[in-house]
Amino acid sequence: MRPFSYDTAAELFPAAIRKKKRAGFAYRRFGTAAEAVRFAIEELPADSLNGAYLQVEEARFDQSGIRTLYESEAFPLERRPRAPEPAPADADAA
Repeated sequence: MRPFSYDTAAELFPAAIRKKKRAGFAYRRFGTAAEAVRFAIEELPADSLNGAYLQVEEARFDQSGIRTLYESEAFPLERRPRAPEPAPADADAA
């Protein structure tokens, strides 16, 4: 297996089967795999990451693989705190 390159272009795909609509996440292409990995971990809502996959050249990474890439010592970008989850729409009605 050849070493993983965080500088390679990458594509992030949503889950193939959705039981409910997930607002704001559709197919997205990134200039580097590092940007895609950071977006998936730090920006995507947890339910959107579940079932999504990252494709880098011929390799595919599921949620676990994406997390492993993010947590790797080789990850080249600064890690930021995860974006807060939006409050449910019902919370405003109370």
